[in-house]
Amino acid sequence: MSDCNYTVADLRYLMQRLRDPQTGCPWDIKQNFKTIAPHTVEEVYEVIDAIERGDLQHLREELGDLLFQIIFYSQLGAEQGLFDWDMIVSGITDKLISRHPHVFPDGTLQSVRSADAIFDTKKINNTWELIKQRERAEKGETGILADIPISLPALSHACKLQKRAASVGFDWADPQDVLAKIKEEIAELEIEIAKGDKVAMEDEMGDLLFSCVNLARHLSLDPERATRLSSSKFKRRFQAMELLAAGKNFTNMTSAELELLWAQVKTQE
Repeated sequence: MSDCNYTVADLRYLMQRLRDPQTGCPWDIKQNFKTIAPHTVEEVYEVIDAIERGDLQHLREELGDLLFQIIFYSQLGAEQGLFDWDMIVSGITDKLISRHPHVFPDGTLQSVRSADAIFDTKKINNTWELIKQRERAEKGETGILADIPISLPALSHACKLQKRAASVGFDWADPQDVLAKIKEEIAELEIEIAKGDKVAMEDEMGDLLFSCVNLARHLSLDPERATRLSSSKFKRRFQAMELLAAGKNFTNMTSAELELLWAQVKTQE
């Protein structure tokens, strides 16, 4: 790694060089918004992965990769006369000032709230949602759920839909109510399993998962994080089973033998 202390300006210049039609990188030159999007998603997940693993040194690198994605988009926008880096920075700064009147009371970056001001969290949250509703209306996006991207991971999408509906009072009052709903959905799924109706099973399974996301939200848990943790735990335990099996082929083992290995791993943990 170089000892140079590069700046955002240097990174922007580097991006311009990569996109130079005459002397740039062939791969970078042929990219567009749509082709870069999958890489952006991948970089976001790599950032999250580093955070989940507590690998803060690696996190610095992943954040750089994610920043480069934004620099790439800003270069594409500038080339097409749509927007540039400065417009992106100015836009997000203006938006955040507008959304935080409890921090910037005069609506300017320089204005400062009183240090001894008492915050009303509920009022702040309500104001935040009202501001976002106004922003959606200005964009022509009507309806409370209008601007929630369908491309979000399924659990995150469900959670965001539920939060938005809850912001206007459409919500369960208590986690116990959600637990009751989950039990109801399990019973309905069991009926469809008994019937063997695949379409109906899928529908009921979706309702069950949606209700589980609702419960996670009521418990102030992130369903994506909870699922990732469970997946990581399963992977860790399965790999430990492979070590205990000492080279035995799992396909040649009985269910009872595999279950015994699983139980041994759990006991060791």
